[in-house]
Amino acid sequence: MIPLLLVLLLALILFGAGFAVKVLWWVAIAVLVIWLLGFLFRSAGTGGRRGRWYRW
Repeated sequence: MIPLLLVLLLALILFGAGFAVKVLWWVAIAVLVIWLLGFLFRSAGTGGRRGRWYRW
C-alpha cells in the first residue's frame, strides 16, 4: 500500500511540476514579446534622440 501511495504522490508532483513549467514558458514568451515591443516602439528622448531601451 505504501509503494502505491508513493508512486501516486510522485505522479502528482511530476504532473504539477510539468504544468508549472508550461505556464512559466508562456509567461516568459509574453514578457519577451512585451520587451521587444518596448524596444521597437520606444519614444524619442530630449533633442529628438531615441531614448535608451533599457531602464537601469
